[in-house]
Amino acid sequence: MNNPIAHLNKVFDSRVRFGIMSTLLMSDEINFNELKELMAVTDGNLASHIRTLEDCGYLEVKKGFTGKKPHTTYVVTVAGEQALKVHLDALEKVIRSVGGFFLFLYFVSKSTLL
Repeated sequence: MNNPIAHLNKVFDSRVRFGIMSTLLMSDEINFNELKELMAVTDGNLASHIRTLEDCGYLEVKKGFTGKKPHTTYVVTVAGEQALKVHLDALEKVIRSVGGFFLFLYFVSKSTLL
């Protein structure tokens, strides 16, 4: 039997990393301050999570300038998109299997009461 839990990605166990990836999938790119505000974390905390995702090859850091000000944005890589999709598919299977189990228990409990 295929175990969907085995396909869950530990990198996405963190709500912040999961949130970063989900946010990036919804937008072409996003800058550090926007991510910090959306994730409600400190600079250091966000930087640590971004570094983890970058080390895994799940996001790409783009550095440039807007006028004379440095401008850093982030985008999801193909590998990151695929990894998140596998993770989401596994989550869905876990939810379905658990939901099916509880539905089974519900009907068993009803039938024993009759």
